Amino acid sequence: MKVLRLFLIYILFMTNNSQSNEIKNAYDFSFKSIDEKELKLNKYKGKVLLVVNVASRCGFTKQYAGLQKLWADYKDKGLIVLGVPSNDFNQELTTNKEIKNFCETNFGINFPMTAKENVKGKNAHPFYLWAKESYGSGAVPKWNFYKILINRKGEIVDTFSSMTTPESKSLLKSLEKVL
Repeated sequence: MKVLRLFLIYILFMTNNSQSNEIKNAYDFSFKSIDEKELKLNKYKGKVLLVVNVASRCGFTKQYAGLQKLWADYKDKGLIVLGVPSNDFNQELTTNKEIKNFCETNFGINFPMTAKENVKGKNAHPFYLWAKESYGSGAVPKWNFYKILINRKGEIVDTFSSMTTPESKSLLKSLEKVL
């Protein structure tokens, strides 16, 4: 009986331990795409990610143009811009179809976009929960168009507030450093 108890404790410990180590970096996550298909980040393994929570009815929505330009200028160097629509700040359209149409029509967006997600709080997408756990509160979006920069190893290396435009010197300097 004692051996059985020890064995069960061992199994429980090993199971819990392996679950906590499953998520090692950003590439371990997946989202639904704006088209409702699976979007596994591991398809971008070895590339630099700029993950941005976006919204269609925000004062910062014009940053879509800068994000599209970043994508066009740096995608061949290994940058993936990933837009994550969110209504956490009550400024996003209702459906993914409306969001996609808005982005394509108004800004010509062709970088990857996820389906609408929560990006803060206990109901945040697991990627954002991991970002907070691994980088701290600096990775929690404070508003729309908050940017998280991830290096080629899948680690968060910097974050940028909504006030930091995609053309800003500080963002470009950090981006070029990891590319």
